[in-house]
Amino acid sequence: MNRFEIQRYIEQQCHPVSVSDLIMAHPDLIRRTLQRWLNKLIEDNQIAAIGDGRSRKYIALINQPEATLSRHSEHDAFPKSIPLSPDSHDILTYLSKPTLERDPVGYSRDFLDDYIPNKTHYLSEPIRRQLHRMGKTIYATQPAGTYGRDIYNRLLIDLSWASSHLEGNTYSRLDTVELIEHGQFAQGKDIIETQMILNHKSAIELLIDNVDTVEFNRFTILNLHSALSENLLANPFDEGRVRSHVVEIGGSVYKPMSSEEVLSIQLESILNKANQIIDPFEQSFFIMVHLPYLQPFADINKRTSRLAANIPLLKTNLCPLTFLDVPEEAYSKAVLGVYEMNRIELLRDLYLWAYERSTKEYLAVKQELVKPDQQRLQYRAKIKEIVKQVILTPSSQPLDIIESYMSNEQETDQQNIIALALEELRRIHEGVLARYGLRPSQLEKWRKLHG
Repeated sequence: MNRFEIQRYIEQQCHPVSVSDLIMAHPDLIRRTLQRWLNKLIEDNQIAAIGDGRSRKYIALINQPEATLSRHSEHDAFPKSIPLSPDSHDILTYLSKPTLERDPVGYSRDFLDDYIPNKTHYLSEPIRRQLHRMGKTIYATQPAGTYGRDIYNRLLIDLSWASSHLEGNTYSRLDTVELIEHGQFAQGKDIIETQMILNHKSAIELLIDNVDTVEFNRFTILNLHSALSENLLANPFDEGRVRSHVVEIGGSVYKPMSSEEVLSIQLESILNKANQIIDPFEQSFFIMVHLPYLQPFADINKRTSRLAANIPLLKTNLCPLTFLDVPEEAYSKAVLGVYEMNRIELLRDLYLWAYERSTKEYLAVKQELVKPDQQRLQYRAKIKEIVKQVILTPSSQPLDIIESYMSNEQETDQQNIIALALEELRRIHEGVLARYGLRPSQLEKWRKLHG
């Protein structure tokens, strides 16, 4: 078998076909070989790709009726429910051309150099005001991360599921709940999908647990990437490291730079500029633009940027950006606009729409939340540490463990901490275990001895 047989098979079909369709029809075909042939057929302008990620399908270009191609172009465009500016429509028009008709481009340093923090604005002042109105919570004056901790369990599920969905993950939201809260793998799903969800959970926990001190620096971004890429890269050496080899963007004419030294320099420049930006939404959007554009990692660049975009929102107690309901094809097109044209308008329009969707989902949560307990907030780290140790040491009496943590505390603080720790233990359940870094099996073992 060769790529020409694959081409003929695609030409014979009356509808676009996926990689899964092709492998089902040719079970002896190796997926990697098939992908190489498909890429070559696209380069030769024999077939065209529709969509991105796991939803990508292929259609023959030879003898294809113009009306049929028009319908596919329309299908591949942004959903009409997402308001777009004329500039965004221009970007979509350009990206609708076959790759052979789009000019090959490399990384442009001027794109980053031309951005001057707090003088250049990707988000106009009216847009930033609108975002602040939508995302404002009752926690505006509270310590960094207070709101994120209060919606911790909901955020773990929503962001893990939605961000994974943008990568073609087929876990449902209910599957994600079962996996995160109960450790239950979904039946019939690829192990890669399960690992992707769990990696998102770990990365979000990393952000929430360290939100007081986390910022845009090399340590944060590398460790965020490491959490998201664990057990997913062909070479584990690439986890949390700036890449030292060439990468390609499927279905795009953009060729990222390949020098590890230059990549490291540019990454530092991006992070330095991000840290200087005052407005949290501008800061969030800036990192969503420039981190994937640089492609500093072997893979999982967009996932890293989506979680990193939440850092300034969590630190300022704004509603997070969960990417709920964001169509995979729309997000891919918006990012391609940045890659191939250095144009941010399409991604900006999608960001605004996506954030409004996120805030609507969390509006009821915001309305129901009450003012935080000041004592629980004050002793949060100590109580969290105590509760975890109590559950992990079921053979010891809880009060003995609690008192062992009191040696350096004032008498008044001791009484408050003991009372709050006991209260947390009385009402502990599987739905709050993530905040203590515990698993249901550990709680079950402790309950067998302590009821």
